[in-house]
Amino acid sequence: MMLVHAHPDDETINNGVTMAKYVAEGAEVCLVTCTLGEEGEVLVDDLSHLAADQGDELGQHRLGELKQAMDILGVTDFVRLGGDGRFRDSGMAYADSGHAIARTELREGIFWTTDLLEATNELVPLIRQRRPHVLITYNEFGAYGHPDHIQAHRVAMYGYLLAGVPSYRNDLGPAWTVPRVLWTTMSRNRMLEAIRRLREAGDTETFEGFDPDGPFLSLISPDEEIAAAIDGTGYIARKLDAMRAHATQITADGPFFAGAAILGDSMWSHEFYRLAAGQPFPQADRWADDLFAGLN
Repeated sequence: MMLVHAHPDDETINNGVTMAKYVAEGAEVCLVTCTLGEEGEVLVDDLSHLAADQGDELGQHRLGELKQAMDILGVTDFVRLGGDGRFRDSGMAYADSGHAIARTELREGIFWTTDLLEATNELVPLIRQRRPHVLITYNEFGAYGHPDHIQAHRVAMYGYLLAGVPSYRNDLGPAWTVPRVLWTTMSRNRMLEAIRRLREAGDTETFEGFDPDGPFLSLISPDEEIAAAIDGTGYIARKLDAMRAHATQITADGPFFAGAAILGDSMWSHEFYRLAAGQPFPQADRWADDLFAGLN
């Protein structure tokens, strides 16, 4: 299994229980992180000096957080696309609609403006060397519009195609076609049910103003578009601990843990996937519970 993510912490938020589950079951799991997240917010006051507009040392610190998180999840094969610092975090701004967009002023060398083929040629050899049976990344909107998420999606999908072409760049290794490509998502019905439970319990702040047909539409999918769901109840503690390891980005009293008193860990215990390319799951009439189902 190979996962392509934009920044440290994206992998744990989106796929933490999936990664922990398959590592525990003996599968090979490779994480490819495209940037070090240099432009991220610093939510720890004592570390504010690391921010991009101050010491600009956040990337190396977040790499340390990533190593801690992967140790918790049990993932030993995690690499940065092209090596540490090859592509810089692009940062983001917010549109009036609420979703993320690119900044108006962009640094040199950021991932968002990197030539697509240049970045993809760093992924192709990783695919050909690891020969994953499942490749996981974001949808075409990068889940919520972050330019680095969109670029990671593009690199993953282009890499999937080029890695399987026998005549393309033989110097990057023998061709390998990934049997199945998945896009991470969230269940619309599950989200609406969670909001209903919160409101019935008197919590009017968590997900306040959430409109399932608004700017968060790209984060979620109608249940009929979901192909697989991983029940990670047995691994949720690891995921939550790994999220806490990304301390500059995720705080215990922040939005990622909001509503926990009512919902418990259920918001994070299940992870959902859409089939993007390759071999369909054998049972089309229900969600698959194994991302490798039907693959040799």
